[in-house]
Amino acid sequence: MKTVIKISIVSLIFLLTSCNVIRVNSDFNNKINFSDYKTYAFSKKGVDEAEINDIDKKRILNAIDIELSSKGLRKSAIDPDIMINFFTKSNKKINYYPGYDHYSSGLAIGPWYNNYYYHNYTEGVLFIDIVDYKKNELIWQGIGKGFIPSKRGKKEEQIKLFVNKILLQFPPEQN
Repeated sequence: MKTVIKISIVSLIFLLTSCNVIRVNSDFNNKINFSDYKTYAFSKKGVDEAEINDIDKKRILNAIDIELSSKGLRKSAIDPDIMINFFTKSNKKINYYPGYDHYSSGLAIGPWYNNYYYHNYTEGVLFIDIVDYKKNELIWQGIGKGFIPSKRGKKEEQIKLFVNKILLQFPPEQN
């Protein structure tokens, strides 16, 4: 019985933590001196084409504004150094977990995994592109993947966390 409880607790912990993890990756042009960039603007066309609702677009834009201003960049609608674009994707995911049951008419010989529990969730993917405005060249891209909650308050916090974790890698450390 203790084994059943231990497996249940471990499965529950795995289930709860797997949803809150945001996996982040980035890539950049290593020939660029990122300290030369001081101002930014958003690509209106790119933001308009993002396939999410306007409320979430504003949440992402606000989170990007906060992160970039904390890095010393200034928003400028007139001749910015870089243009910021983002787009999103979502993937339906299912996690399966084996159930643990003993079947025996006497001595329990071993576990039998015949029940499976599952958890459906949506994995969101946020891409943030940074483009050199004068050259019209992609210089940095950050990608974050993770769980998207459906409740408004949690969703807002998760969007901020996505943007924060992605932009932690900007500007990249260059050797």
